[in-house]
Amino acid sequence: MVSYLHEWRTALDSRLTKIKKSFSGLSALTSRALWRSRDGWSRLTAGMEIEELWTQFKAEASESSQLYKQDVSGRSGTREQSWKQPFRIFGTLFWSVLRKLSPARRLFLLLTMILAFLSVIGVHFLFLTEELEFAVAFVGLLLLLVLILGDHISMKRDIEIAREIQRWLVPRRAPDVPGVDIAFATRPAKTIGGDFYDAFRRPTDGPLLIAVADVSGKSVPAAMLMATFQASLRALASVSGSLSELVGCLNRQVCANSQNGRFTTAFLAELNPTTGDLIYLCAGHNPPILKRGDGSFERLKSDNIPLGIELMEDYKTGVTRLEPRDLLVIYTDGVTEARNKEQREFGEARLLTLVQAAGGERSALTLSNIMRNLDEFVGDASQHDDITCMVVRRN
Repeated sequence: MVSYLHEWRTALDSRLTKIKKSFSGLSALTSRALWRSRDGWSRLTAGMEIEELWTQFKAEASESSQLYKQDVSGRSGTREQSWKQPFRIFGTLFWSVLRKLSPARRLFLLLTMILAFLSVIGVHFLFLTEELEFAVAFVGLLLLLVLILGDHISMKRDIEIAREIQRWLVPRRAPDVPGVDIAFATRPAKTIGGDFYDAFRRPTDGPLLIAVADVSGKSVPAAMLMATFQASLRALASVSGSLSELVGCLNRQVCANSQNGRFTTAFLAELNPTTGDLIYLCAGHNPPILKRGDGSFERLKSDNIPLGIELMEDYKTGVTRLEPRDLLVIYTDGVTEARNKEQREFGEARLLTLVQAAGGERSALTLSNIMRNLDEFVGDASQHDDITCMVVRRN
């Protein structure tokens, strides 16, 4: 009897051990599957939270819909009976989408949609059954989506390459000029933008040339004109001549390369690092803010039209002097016109307040404070224009 109980206990212990191992293996598999699912979800969402994903989706949907809003708004503004209005808007949107496809894809989309419609209403085409019609239409739409996504990915890759090229065109570090402290920052509204900035010495230890410009428009067309502007400025600055003559030649180059009425606003200046003498020219640009050491303000204005409008325009310069501890803030309209979710603009008053509060710190710290306050004001609202700001301080 004792022997029998001992064998029964041994068998029970063996089964319990197997059960524990099974549960342990199952637990390990569950933990591994859970970890993999979490890792996959993190890769899928790039580590973003649901709220961040939803905010990004809404912003991208709003940006993408800009292609169709103009067509739809033009149709919806016409006076029609109320029951016809939704059908008119839907038809306008549908044809707007079709026009943006190539002729081959346009026809392919129409055929797949007709086939899907026939399957819904129960009309069989040739030997196709209702289920087969719907499956063919679904596969056709999926194939069209894959082709469009392929084009989109290829385009994004090309734009990323263009972005890198654009980064090469503008300085990443401020020039090392004794007695002058410079900092700058730029943020394109799209992947690439039309804002431009530069600071370099003219030949033979000449004056420091400072330039901030804003090409009308955004994205690829503005970026191409910006690249032309940068190349022309560098080439023309290597030749001796006054700032007025340089801008006159630059204007003719911009006129020759501008298309569809595009123009360029710009602020250009020559600073003598030793004396602080500043010759400047503001061509339709936001007048820079000059804060004196005693706290007073000046705006560097000059009555000149933007570049690229009048071929033979005579550009006039102004003259001032940067004293030690003076602060010069040059910016594009993307700074003051930045909007938050309530569509309120950042405005010049806020910018002036930040400049007024700036002390004797380095230009990089002043610039960082401006950009941080701008970010806090805008919040999660989408950026609608390129933002560029340059801070110059004479030590």
